Amino acid sequence: MEHGAITGSKIRITAAVMSAAMMAVLDISIVNVALNEIRASFGTPLDQIAWVSTGYMMANVIVIPMTGWFQRRFGFRRYFVTSILVFGISSMLCGLAWNLPSLVAFRVMQGMGGGAIIPTAQSILFARYPRREHGVAQALFGMGAVTAPLLGPTVGGYLTEVASWHWIFLINIPFVLLAAGLAWTSIEEPGWTASRERVDAPGISLLIVGMASLQYVLEEGNRDNWFESRTILVLSIIAAVSLVTFVVHELETRNPVVDLRIFGNRSYAAATGLNFMVGMTLFSAIFLFSLYCGSVMSYRAIDIGILFLKGSAIQLLLLPIIGRLLTRVDARPLILLGSAVMVFSLWVNAGLTNLADEHAMLVPVFIRACGLGFIFAPLNVTALSDLPADRRGNAAGLFNLTRELGGSIGTAWMSTMLSRNLGEHYTALTAHVSIFDPATMEQLAMARRFLAGKVPDVGSGGLALLKGRIMAQALVESFSHGFLSLMLAFAGAMLLVFLLRRPRVGADAG
Repeated sequence: MEHGAITGSKIRITAAVMSAAMMAVLDISIVNVALNEIRASFGTPLDQIAWVSTGYMMANVIVIPMTGWFQRRFGFRRYFVTSILVFGISSMLCGLAWNLPSLVAFRVMQGMGGGAIIPTAQSILFARYPRREHGVAQALFGMGAVTAPLLGPTVGGYLTEVASWHWIFLINIPFVLLAAGLAWTSIEEPGWTASRERVDAPGISLLIVGMASLQYVLEEGNRDNWFESRTILVLSIIAAVSLVTFVVHELETRNPVVDLRIFGNRSYAAATGLNFMVGMTLFSAIFLFSLYCGSVMSYRAIDIGILFLKGSAIQLLLLPIIGRLLTRVDARPLILLGSAVMVFSLWVNAGLTNLADEHAMLVPVFIRACGLGFIFAPLNVTALSDLPADRRGNAAGLFNLTRELGGSIGTAWMSTMLSRNLGEHYTALTAHVSIFDPATMEQLAMARRFLAGKVPDVGSGGLALLKGRIMAQALVESFSHGFLSLMLAFAGAMLLVFLLRRPRVGADAG
């Protein structure tokens, strides 16, 4: 049996991993729908409430790349269970928070536990299942990871409406008890011995400073007009210097906290690059589409959650089918197909108008969910399956980090683009509005007839209504521009598929 292998009940270990994955991912999406209620509860200014999400993400991106080192140091079982318990205790403290600073502090603590769960869960499944079943293992893991964001907005909206925002954190406790209990009693590591490698203190310090600074810049940059803010400028310089120094140090030191040499594996490097683009596209598309539903279509938060639930539920059917398929076919055509479907979904999104009905709104969500179903398990298996067991923890951490970073960078990019394009499209549209233009006068006359008897000043009301229509059209065009930009970026990234190698099929363990 190879070093790093795990034994124990497959069913119980898989249940523990799926429960933990659901818990960690659910907490990201479930919080977003309750931010307004949290802000009202604490009397927090609008520009500060984002720290509830930002604090969690900053802790996530610091911990994720170090998971491999912690796994070697403490073992899968101890590290996984400890991370789950840290997440659970901090969830309870979040539910009991008395003001915004206390909630943000507990969210940072929660992020330290949650950041370790996903990559460690993946490593545990790869170590427990034989190579020929890695596709099935990743499909099962994906079902837990995919179900949570589908349910998150709906469950969060329901809990906030019938109880209070505190319960979006307290709901984690049953998952914590189940996952921790199953993991502790099921995971066995025969022959495992703790790594005695020296602690890479300089690497850890550089990583913490660099990743925390970078995440702050990505989360807060658009609100502060990017480099017009001295804070953003200084933190950008700190992030760049720290991370460049970190990369050089990790490549030269004998015992790196993050083994960057893993990128010497061509297939892993290409899969990780594509994973970065998947994260950028997926999170950015969700960000844009949610804003579109709220600002253009005037959907309520719970309506948006239900829309995502209806459109994405197909993944629960696709994932186990594709997991089985991976035992018989090459993963690369599946990844290429899924990527093409993702590109098509963005093109459909770009064609939406403010007159779209529910069916039209569901179509791009459904298509994107199908595409992601063909990408998730095949890409994970292609990236990680052929790596030595003692390097998978480090590789899984970096693999998940790239998806998180892609999402953060893509969301910041789309937020900035949306703000800039809205002004440009509005200016371009108003340039064609003139009292000498027959079409303009016809629209103004229609607006005045519509408002006749409804407002005291039909002339001013007609101008306001016309201005609102122009703004609505500018919004639609700005969102369309964003979706098309994502489509082109992801279409270019599809070239990385041709650098992937087919994972070898064998029965190595378990």
